[in-house]
Amino acid sequence: MLVKSGYAPIHDLQLYYEIHGSGQPLVLLHGGLGGIGMFADLLPALAEQYQVIGVELQGHARTNDIPRPLSYAAMADDVAALIQYLGFSQVDVVGFSLGGGVALQTAIRHQQLVGKLIVISATFRDTAWYPAVRAAIGQLDEVAAAAMVESIPYKFYQEYAPNPANWVQLVCKTGAMGKQSFDWSSDVAKLQSPCLVVQGDADSIPLRHAIEFFELLGGPQSHDPEQRSQSQLAILPNINHFNIIDRIDLLMPVINQFLAS
Repeated sequence: MLVKSGYAPIHDLQLYYEIHGSGQPLVLLHGGLGGIGMFADLLPALAEQYQVIGVELQGHARTNDIPRPLSYAAMADDVAALIQYLGFSQVDVVGFSLGGGVALQTAIRHQQLVGKLIVISATFRDTAWYPAVRAAIGQLDEVAAAAMVESIPYKFYQEYAPNPANWVQLVCKTGAMGKQSFDWSSDVAKLQSPCLVVQGDADSIPLRHAIEFFELLGGPQSHDPEQRSQSQLAILPNINHFNIIDRIDLLMPVINQFLAS
């Protein structure tokens, strides 16, 4: 149930957000070229138990763009400012794909605001994506934007964006962001927030990356439950990058178990 929606004046943005449900606050961050609407199944399921704050990131859906490149760090700072604007002292954060990177940076840059962190199908290193996937993201440009006019992201953007003509700009900025080099290994190793890493077994990221992610978070280092890391790893069977957030039958049990633990 939608409780509240609005626009927060954050860093020259009018950052759109929605609040659904009640309980422990849980920020939900979408993937690239998307918006809150991509969580058509997951958001209602989460809102049955949590107070879900859906956010639409810079230039996406209902949130306007500004003369600033897309970057994980800048969007993480936007999310942190929104958390404070809404009056929360600490929240849990869930992010998918691009939103997973933003969620991870939010925990890295604003540790005091993040209780638990759930990263779905996202990386801590730009080279972790399969080479063909990384190349495809980097090739998002004017030509790609024109070729996507029949796509679901395009139609969603045209329906909700304050300036639908900015579609090409969003696609090009996403492509430029895809070319950015980053490696947050040392930051991940120092994270204080317990983190659940979720990935499909047929995802756009090799399984070895998810294992390395989990190892950086401190697990598994012991068979003794008293000494194990509070972070967790979940590999979902027969799941790829495009259907993982729709499979709430697999996602919700691991999310609920992690948040309750």
